[in-house]
Amino acid sequence: MSDLGHFERIARTAKNVGKLQVAESTATHPFDERNIHPDIGSVSQKLFDNGHYSQSTFEAFKLLDNRVKAVSGNKKESGFKLMMDAFNEANPKIKLNNLSTQSEVDEQNGFRFIFAGSMSAVRNPRGHDILTDPIDLCLDHLSFASVLLRTLEGRISPTP
Repeated sequence: MSDLGHFERIARTAKNVGKLQVAESTATHPFDERNIHPDIGSVSQKLFDNGHYSQSTFEAFKLLDNRVKAVSGNKKESGFKLMMDAFNEANPKIKLNNLSTQSEVDEQNGFRFIFAGSMSAVRNPRGHDILTDPIDLCLDHLSFASVLLRTLEGRISPTP
């Protein structure tokens, strides 16, 4: 494209500032591209769309925390302590598998620490500090929260 053609394209676009362009209207939302869990979208998408990435992440992990509370029946704890209790491989309130082989016990224990770690490493800093996350980090966190929420939904007990 010539310099003049490039300038003309920019000028034509500039006069339509604030109007949705045809190419933009058919673009896929990042939540769809990343297959973000719809329940996370319901609490995080508006914040995300408005550029509040840290708050969007915080709301997603708050949803996860509340979902684990509801499923486990443990209403007293939250965050790290809740996850360590709910997914405890010795006496789990939430079983992700049958716990009949060492591999299954290891998986349960691994997810116990992944869920607990997500509360300490991702949710808590956004709940206690004022952070400004970049968009890509937010999308990574929301993808991670989606994996955990789907793992919780795929549990074998208590049954959904």
